Amino acid sequence: MPDPSAEHAASRIIAVSNQKGGVGKTTTAINLAAALAAGGRRVLLIDLDPQGNASTGLGVDRAQRGDGAYGLLTRQRGYNAVVRSCGVDNLTLIPAETGLAGAEIELVNLDRREFRLSDALAVIAARADAPAMIIIDCPPSLGLLTLNALVAADAVLVPLQCEFLALEGLSQITGTIDLVRKSLNQRLLLHGIVLTMFDRRSNLSELVEADVRGFFGGRVYETMIPRNVRIAEAPSHGLSVIAYDPKSSGAAAYVHLAEEFCARDARLIAGAGAAAAP
Repeated sequence: MPDPSAEHAASRIIAVSNQKGGVGKTTTAINLAAALAAGGRRVLLIDLDPQGNASTGLGVDRAQRGDGAYGLLTRQRGYNAVVRSCGVDNLTLIPAETGLAGAEIELVNLDRREFRLSDALAVIAARADAPAMIIIDCPPSLGLLTLNALVAADAVLVPLQCEFLALEGLSQITGTIDLVRKSLNQRLLLHGIVLTMFDRRSNLSELVEADVRGFFGGRVYETMIPRNVRIAEAPSHGLSVIAYDPKSSGAAAYVHLAEEFCARDARLIAGAGAAAAP
């Protein structure tokens, strides 16, 4: 039986999570994955949200999905049966299929219900062709699907819309991360908070930024994702904004985010190694 606290040697696993909807969670998962892939990293994006927006946003419509994250969680299908190409070099996808909508209920009665995804990803990470980065797009809730992602992950990336109502749920997700670290996944860390839909013309955006940075300090990414029409348009074409309009301010922001992400991730890995050293 895999040790749930063991590190995944070949793959870094990042959960993109916020229990509040409409904060740019899926958009960030898609475009961060695409930017990392464009930089040469082999990336696997797992659509764990029953809404399936990450799958749609990468051009895989529902009729084409077949087996996906549900099959992986229930162990009815292996990796080769659920992984899909999405037409982007270095980027593959495990889509959200119809059965995922009922998975929360089904998981309750399964053995090791919190570790289903962790166990599956431990097998994937041990493969010779394992992706360097696995990014999980979580549902906008803190149910069993999100819990599976947090138990499987090395770190959590939290997108935060620049509105005051979005601030209300931030303490809930950070509190959940602390609880999961104490009880189910000792290696889980907060990778950082990404401010999304930032509008420099709005005093509200500036105030939210000041509040978040004042409270969370260096855990907030320097890179902020602007409100940008190209970001909003890209999913309707089944493309990341990187592919849809690489010269847009939205694409540039996600490229910068990927660069900052890699630098932060290297520091997190180094810090974890130092903490584990005798």
